[in-house]
Amino acid sequence: MMIKNNKLLIIVFFLLATLIIGPNFAVGENEDVVNTEVKTLNNEIQKKKNQLDDIKNKQEEYSNKIKKTQKEQASLSNQMYILDNRVLKSELDIEETSIEIDKVNLEIKKTNLKIEDKNLQIDSEKEHIGNILKLMYKQKRANTLEILLLNDSLTDFLNQIKYLEDVNNEMSESLGDLEKHKTQLERSIKNLNEKNTQLIKLKKDLENKKLALESEQQSKEYLLTEVVNSEKKYQELLQSAKEEQAQAAADITNLEKKVRERMSNLSGDKLEFNDNGLIWPVTKNIITAYFHDPEYPFRYLFEHPAIDIRAGQGSILKASASGYVARAKNAGLGYSYIMIVHGDGLSTVYGHVSKIYVQEDEYVVQGQTIGLSGGAPGTQGAGRLTTGPHLHFEVRSNGIPVNPLEYLP
Repeated sequence: MMIKNNKLLIIVFFLLATLIIGPNFAVGENEDVVNTEVKTLNNEIQKKKNQLDDIKNKQEEYSNKIKKTQKEQASLSNQMYILDNRVLKSELDIEETSIEIDKVNLEIKKTNLKIEDKNLQIDSEKEHIGNILKLMYKQKRANTLEILLLNDSLTDFLNQIKYLEDVNNEMSESLGDLEKHKTQLERSIKNLNEKNTQLIKLKKDLENKKLALESEQQSKEYLLTEVVNSEKKYQELLQSAKEEQAQAAADITNLEKKVRERMSNLSGDKLEFNDNGLIWPVTKNIITAYFHDPEYPFRYLFEHPAIDIRAGQGSILKASASGYVARAKNAGLGYSYIMIVHGDGLSTVYGHVSKIYVQEDEYVVQGQTIGLSGGAPGTQGAGRLTTGPHLHFEVRSNGIPVNPLEYLP
């Protein structure tokens, strides 16, 4: 009688164990909820992508308008049109970044949902494996003779052995599922960290673009103040700015030749370029105008032989490489700049400087503070025409302007 009762208990135990290690319906229900929420988020993300596509089309439209007007005769009305479109384009840049931030936030939310779901699946698999281990442990406590006595026939005994083998196989599958969920969780966390990094960068870009918009508006207001809506005064300003730039370009070319000739005549004093390449003269930031930029607002006066780097008024300015100061020109409210001659035929020019801390013929080392940046309209060193606070940075090879971005890290 006792044997039969034990046999009954084991059968009940097997039935309960089968229920315990079966599918976790709570996890399945949660997965359905997560899938629904993810689908909703995907729809919202797609809407943001569509908005970004619309903005890109508008940005291209404004760029085309700017390029077209730049090809026309220089006039105050044309310049106002260009500046108006640059302002509108800057506003679109801000809107684009704001939407991009919203999109990334949605993607972060979606990733968090996936992480929560994977954690639930991992917990479920752990519980499942735990139940299997408990069952196997209890079965191992019974010796072969006891199990034989508790079964009516050899067939029942073999069936039970088969059952234990199935349980063991199921445990192997559960361990495989656990490893899969763990790998997916790690991938989701990595993706989340990348999105967070992207979000931080986008927020910084947004701040810079807001500053760029302010600069564009200041540039327009300053220009209108200078010419008082007079086409004659505007043409005089253009001529003055053109002469100022032409003189600077001529001085830079002549001075570089003189410095190199003087250095070559000095016995045993060869100028070598022994720096580890060039470094950024100001903190690496938004490029507001590129080398020979087709959208440069004053391109009808001259090609832009440099890059303009966003820099707050009064930012520290460093020598991009070691060399001799060929020119440190303080032009008051005119165009002030510093020129440094390096080895290997290279030279660098730093324009729109508000303060100069070096003297001509002085040797400076890479990273040394040589002045402060400028460029705000109507300030020291800004020059006749400027598009707001920034550093005008030139790199020249054997006297010829080259793209600085090909030399900077």
